[in-house]
Amino acid sequence: MSLPSTRQFVLISFVALALAACKEQDAPAQAIEGYIQALVDKDTDNLTNRSCAAWEEQAMTELDSFGAVSATLQDANCQSAGEDGDATLVTCAGSILATYNDEQREIGLDRQTYRAVYEGGEWRMCGYK
Repeated sequence: MSLPSTRQFVLISFVALALAACKEQDAPAQAIEGYIQALVDKDTDNLTNRSCAAWEEQAMTELDSFGAVSATLQDANCQSAGEDGDATLVTCAGSILATYNDEQREIGLDRQTYRAVYEGGEWRMCGYK
C-alpha cells in the first residue's frame, strides 16, 4: 500500500478543515443541540450555562417536566434558519424519547423553532419563536 502524495495529503487536509469550519460556523445550532442534550441528561449546571440569562428560569421549568421520565435524544440535528432581531433562529430534526412507567413517548424536535442569542461570549438558548 503506497502513501498518499504530498498533493493528495494537502487536498485531504484542506477538505477536512473545510468540513470542520462548516460545523463550527453554525455555533447557534450547536448551542441548541447542547441545550437539548443537557435537558435530556438532566444536567442542571450545563442547562443553565447553555441558557441566556432571561431564559434560565424557564430552562429550570423545562427540566422539572423531565423529572419523572427517563429520556434519550435520538438523531438530533439542528441548523440555523434565519434571524429574529438579535437572535438566530434554529430548527432541529430528531426527537426526544421519554419513558414513564414503561410507556414511551416521542417528542419531535421539529415542533419548535429555537432562539439562540450571543451572550457572555457564547451562543445560548433563549426561548422559542
